Amino acid sequence: MPTLIRRLMFYAVTAFVAISMNFFLPHMMPGNPVQAMLAAAGPSLDHRAVAALQAQFGVGTGQSLMSQYWSYWINLLHGDLGISISHSPDTVTTVIGSSLWWTVVLVGTATVLSFIIGTLVGTIVGWRRGSVLDQVLPTATFFQAIPYFFLATVFLYFFAEQLHWFPADFKGYDTNNYVIGWNPGFIGSAVQHAILPALTIVVSSVAGWIVGMRNMMVTTMDEDYVLVAQAKGLPNRRVIYYAARNAVLPSISGFANALSFVVAGSLLTELVFSYPGLGNLLLSAVTNVDYPLIQGIFLIITFAVLAANLLADTVYVLLDPRTRQEA
Repeated sequence: MPTLIRRLMFYAVTAFVAISMNFFLPHMMPGNPVQAMLAAAGPSLDHRAVAALQAQFGVGTGQSLMSQYWSYWINLLHGDLGISISHSPDTVTTVIGSSLWWTVVLVGTATVLSFIIGTLVGTIVGWRRGSVLDQVLPTATFFQAIPYFFLATVFLYFFAEQLHWFPADFKGYDTNNYVIGWNPGFIGSAVQHAILPALTIVVSSVAGWIVGMRNMMVTTMDEDYVLVAQAKGLPNRRVIYYAARNAVLPSISGFANALSFVVAGSLLTELVFSYPGLGNLLLSAVTNVDYPLIQGIFLIITFAVLAANLLADTVYVLLDPRTRQEA
């Protein structure tokens, strides 16, 4: 219990610092969002409309930075992330909600699949080290060395443009006579459009998990408890399970970090496939100097990182009994 309390206090302090930086960093960016809107709208807005925009977005009101910081905390505790400047009059919550699930489904599924595939393949290759299965490593490393946006372009050219197996981009996902929502037609269309982006992420990231797990399995296979288990005549399946359970521990923290950045999206992959995820949305927010939207996206990423690390700590406690011993 004291260990859990200390960890929760650490995460609480980290969240406070991260939220504070989430407020101050966008305000250090050059430019004025209202001026950007005026430049886009032209001279059609009079001074009363300009004053209304400044009051709405908290720009040019004469309010000090600390007063804005205090107001930010009050609004945050009430669940109010403000109004998006580039998507006005929609709220930040609405704008993020429209892109969040696209990113979670695509990048989250691809990350989990690459971890599972890489761990299983790495376990088998490590168990059969020195065999022909070791040829998997150069192949996987080759795809990992290729920039994933270039790999996405290659997949797009061959599978979409040449073979016509998949759609060329994601722009037509909602124009195929389907209503956006939880219905079979739309879900099937969305999955069909998401296969190539997901394949790109899996192929470009699975090599790291294979190499890491294979090397840990090679080290673990020389441990005394593995040799004793083999000497006692335990089935290979059970010996592999015991060895893999310990070998996977270093990969847990890496998987937690990868999982925590799922909500950040995969920017270049989303750009190549015109995928409506948070990566695209964040780029648009930075381009349009949309302070509230930038803060909202970074806030989601911050909480995801903290939650993933807390989950990794919990999994470590469950997998490794040594972490449950008090000092």
